Amino acid sequence: MLRTRRLLPLGIIVLLSFTSCTSLYYRSMEKLGKEKRDILVGRVKEVRKDQEEAKEQFKTTLEAFQALTGFDGGDLEKTYKKLNGELEDAESRAKDVTKRIDSIEKVAGDMFAEWEKEIADIQDRSLKSKSRTLLQDTRTRYAALLKKMRLAEKRMEPVLAAFRDQVLFLKHNLNARAIQSLKGTTVEIDKEVTKLMTDLEASIQEADAFIASMNT
Repeated sequence: MLRTRRLLPLGIIVLLSFTSCTSLYYRSMEKLGKEKRDILVGRVKEVRKDQEEAKEQFKTTLEAFQALTGFDGGDLEKTYKKLNGELEDAESRAKDVTKRIDSIEKVAGDMFAEWEKEIADIQDRSLKSKSRTLLQDTRTRYAALLKKMRLAEKRMEPVLAAFRDQVLFLKHNLNARAIQSLKGTTVEIDKEVTKLMTDLEASIQEADAFIASMNT
């Protein structure tokens, strides 16, 4: 209990520091003429770009594994290192997507909180009602966007797990017979990657629709 009490003030300090930095960031952006909605749209565009890059990287990684099953001689150690490099690139892309989506959630939450507060300050009932309706519509569109983004993000991990399994298997069994035994699992991975591509594309399209709605 004593240790917890000693750590609590530090946790509060860190939280206050983070909040202060966030507020400073928003104020700085406002001076540049960018409100929270502009920041949100910008981050959605960044996620869209990251998802496009992730889609291409997962395709490239899958193609590298498919090419491996047709291995007919050569440097197995070099082949393993290439596959491991493709896996690491795919993992990096997946992490980028997660970080971007997290940043979207942060600014969206702050934007909606500010919007609610400002609606409370509107005196005209008609304008208050219209603003609240617009807020609800934006929240609905945002919720649909976030759901598809998180679904695509979640779909990445099983594919990465399957890639990791194959890389580790090859690390322990660098021989032609072991490579041939991967043909069956590569077919299954192909199916999972196809599902991932579908979800990523759906998320990208939803991002386009959200950006368009925020710009009108």
